[in-house]
Amino acid sequence: MRFSGLRILKEGLTGNKGWAPHWRDPEPKAEYDAIIIGGGGHGLSTAYYLAKNHGMTNIAVLEKGYIGGGNVGRNTTVVRANYYLPGNQEFYSHSLKLWEGLEQELNYNAMMSQRGVINLFHSDGQRNAFVRRGNAMHAQGDDAILLDQDALRDLLPYLDYDNTRFPIYGGLLHPRGGTARHDAVAWGYARGADQRGVDIIQNCEVTGIDIEGGIVKGVQTTRGAIKAKKVGIVTAGRSGQVAAMAGMRLPIESHILQAFVTEGLKPCIDHVISFGMGHFYISQSDKGGLVFGGDLDFYASYAQRGNLPMMEHVMEAGMTLMPMIGKARVLRSWGGIMDMTPDGSPIIDKTETTGLFIDCGWCYGGFKAVPASGYAFAHLIAKEEPHETARGFRLDRFRDGYGLMDEEGTGSQHNLH
Repeated sequence: MRFSGLRILKEGLTGNKGWAPHWRDPEPKAEYDAIIIGGGGHGLSTAYYLAKNHGMTNIAVLEKGYIGGGNVGRNTTVVRANYYLPGNQEFYSHSLKLWEGLEQELNYNAMMSQRGVINLFHSDGQRNAFVRRGNAMHAQGDDAILLDQDALRDLLPYLDYDNTRFPIYGGLLHPRGGTARHDAVAWGYARGADQRGVDIIQNCEVTGIDIEGGIVKGVQTTRGAIKAKKVGIVTAGRSGQVAAMAGMRLPIESHILQAFVTEGLKPCIDHVISFGMGHFYISQSDKGGLVFGGDLDFYASYAQRGNLPMMEHVMEAGMTLMPMIGKARVLRSWGGIMDMTPDGSPIIDKTETTGLFIDCGWCYGGFKAVPASGYAFAHLIAKEEPHETARGFRLDRFRDGYGLMDEEGTGSQHNLH
């Protein structure tokens, strides 16, 4: 089933009776060449690129719930490549390039909108930091434009420029950044992987990982035992729990990140805007809702909900930055489980168990990394060597301290990243 304007017109005129399911609902086989634990964006993109780039089709993606029900459906949809440190820079630049061709490649509308991401700065020190970041982005080949206050006023006249406590000095504009539709990304990758022979098995929770003599042999699930030569763990905030089934203790903590959406409004915010002094970020969806978020809830938790004090903190930051949103009614909120590493950068690596691989620790960066994460993890699983864009995401850097990538310079405390 191929999507096109003509097909949509035809189905609209014939009662939409010709649409087929986007992917199959197969029963698990007894054995696969590779099993991907986790049917979120990263797991589905891994399966897709294993099939597309490496010709591996005897693959299963095991999802304990339904496709789109985890973190890939619980985020604020931001896509960007405005990183500063070598290692992160190359990776997210590669990811943005994949995003830019994703809809054509998957033949699926992911609602990619390159509306521009603007990071505000509120002091001379912050301005200098963003000058360095912008120069680093240019050196990497990405786009960055430094805006003074006058140029920023032309773009964002509704900000509170007279705030005495948090004066707005200007901003760094990343024009190619923007947003995409979170669940559509999961559906598009699921459909693409299925078309290449991958089995996507929902409502199939992994309850154990079978290891013999230091070699992975398969997994135990709620739908029976499944053998596999290779197993990839891509379970976001649940990575520590799943890795523990293989006797591993990962250097991550799981924290809740809340997000919010308001009632639909007329178009008023054309960019993604990040408040430099209150960790508040906001954009407007295609349906008109203001989508925004802020800091983590600063305690470890596996609950997909947050607490009221952090909700109040985020709302206060939003009102400080743009008082015009004060009368908008919040319709709903949700929480994603963030797997936080000590240096704020992810892990894509082999484990000490032969045939067992791990992709985790995405902190705040999980959604924007979906294409490149799957691309790099598929390369690692297929060739058993890291992709060039992900060579720095080693697991052992937390053991020896060599190669840490502290993008925000906040030290080794998980919840500060």
